[in-house]
Amino acid sequence: MEQPIEMNTLSQILEKLRIKGKDNEIKMSDHGKMQSVNLNKIYKPEDLTIVKTYRFEGMSDPADSSVLYLVIDKDGDIGYMLDAYGTYSDNEGPAFDDFLKKIPVADRDEQELFS
Repeated sequence: MEQPIEMNTLSQILEKLRIKGKDNEIKMSDHGKMQSVNLNKIYKPEDLTIVKTYRFEGMSDPADSSVLYLVIDKDGDIGYMLDAYGTYSDNEGPAFDDFLKKIPVADRDEQELFS
């Protein structure tokens, strides 16, 4: 049986999502709505479930520190939300954090998500 390849960098995980056709980024719009870049959907927190969280910490540069949230929507589509730690965050104000705190979490195995 083939051993799974460990994914330990942000670029490795994003590439794996792209290859699997699951590279649907979900971002906070200028109007304060959380929306899918590729699927043209607008989400409420209850429309999503966080199924995996990856934390990355830069060895020498704090700007490299980020969190990747893999989410699944109520239609079964997998996407992701990306945020940097602290002052390096692209998300200004509390709206992104407030939205994120309301999303239910159901941690899943990586092999299940990428199969």
